[in-house]
Amino acid sequence: MKAVEITVYGAPDVLCIGDRPDPVAGVGEVLIRVKASGINRPDVLQRTGNYPVPPGASDIPGLEVAGEIVAGDTAAMSAAGFKLGDRVCALVAGGGYAELCVAPVGQCLPVPAGLSDIEAATLPETFFTVWSNVFDRAQLQAGETLLIQGGTSGIGVTAIQMAKALGAKVIATAGSDEKCAACIALGADHAINYKTADFSAEARKLTDGKGVNVILDMVAGSYVAREVECLAEDGRLVIIAVQGGVKAEFNAGMVLRKRLTITGSTLRPRALDFKSAIAAALRVKVWPLLESAAIKPVIYKVFVAEDAAKAHTLMESNQHVGKIVLTW
Repeated sequence: MKAVEITVYGAPDVLCIGDRPDPVAGVGEVLIRVKASGINRPDVLQRTGNYPVPPGASDIPGLEVAGEIVAGDTAAMSAAGFKLGDRVCALVAGGGYAELCVAPVGQCLPVPAGLSDIEAATLPETFFTVWSNVFDRAQLQAGETLLIQGGTSGIGVTAIQMAKALGAKVIATAGSDEKCAACIALGADHAINYKTADFSAEARKLTDGKGVNVILDMVAGSYVAREVECLAEDGRLVIIAVQGGVKAEFNAGMVLRKRLTITGSTLRPRALDFKSAIAAALRVKVWPLLESAAIKPVIYKVFVAEDAAKAHTLMESNQHVGKIVLTW
């Protein structure tokens, strides 16, 4: 099969098409003929040598795919309601930038009715991540307010739509007035240009001084102190990336007085059972929202697989609103 390989760690041009042996599905797995592969920030980190591949995972980048089941464990497929020829999308620990990809059955979901393979390929990584962190860890409830750092990222556009569809209020941050407008168009109640305003002060104003209930943070670093300031009593901060640095200094006394929870997670190394439970929850609670178009995939640009380097260059430019996809 053809696959996008990381020849050495470095800039986007280290990504090249190479030949790899066809993978073989094992017990509890399916083999997917990939039609489209989603691109995510962790792929960029892997390419630069800053995101080690978990033990046993493919060194080929790519954490989400969509396509057709062409082989696999028939008993496991049957138990999950799948069969050969079904269109699925899947979360994988690696190997997504390839013509064929093995995925655990428990991490596969049917392509939502009405969606293309390209649209479906944008779902697994961001939907698993948002559900796990915003709804499982942070327990966001209808009527509460969610602050999303980076509202036009792949994670951001998913979190805005999912939170709104499930009854929450949403404040998003973005780095330009144009991106703020995109957040509002996606359903955010308010958007803050973090380059021209203090998001912490603005969030307090927008909540009449009460603060926000949950923050989804992909920055960390110096943001944490300001996030602690704008959380409401019993607020929850969930950190899922550290683009602003791993060290943070904040007012711990405020954590005590407001009974705050500061937590975080990373999805890729988690066990199959953990990811399968997320998939089951998404299938029941979120997939119907996709099929009714209450939530829609947001695609910024599609590249052929041979242009993976161009796709990564775009990802690193931070110009995109939504997801970037490779097609095979």
